[in-house]
Amino acid sequence: MWTHEHTVETAVGVEAIWAVLKDLDNWAQWDTSMEAVSLEGPFEVGSHVSMTPSGQEPIRSRIVEIEEHARYADETEFGGVVLRFAHTLTRLPAGGARVTHRLEITGAAADEVGPELGPAITADFPEAMAGLLSHAAALPTPRV
Repeated sequence: MWTHEHTVETAVGVEAIWAVLKDLDNWAQWDTSMEAVSLEGPFEVGSHVSMTPSGQEPIRSRIVEIEEHARYADETEFGGVVLRFAHTLTRLPAGGARVTHRLEITGAAADEVGPELGPAITADFPEAMAGLLSHAAALPTPRV
């Protein structure tokens, strides 16, 4: 198994971050590694997501975990490995959130391809996280 995490803390609230994360059809607006992303079906565990990484052919992922305002994860299987991407949101006591973007590579070929494939995939995690938080910060604040 190969893993990598990128974590940031922000003043942006979990509700705003979650609103951007669950809007899969618009991920390419903030995740610069993607040319296109589209949800196939409802936003629920078991649904599929078509993702076209920049300069590559589309890949198909399956949503494997959703915990509203807290966690989203999907998996992509190919070539003897499973790529599990997860975003975890933790509400901070003083307001704002801690956001962790994690990649886990598992499967028969994980030890062989993980050390090369993993860093290539995760190199843009800081940029993608900045885009996610920027989009979330730009959302209108709900009135109570």
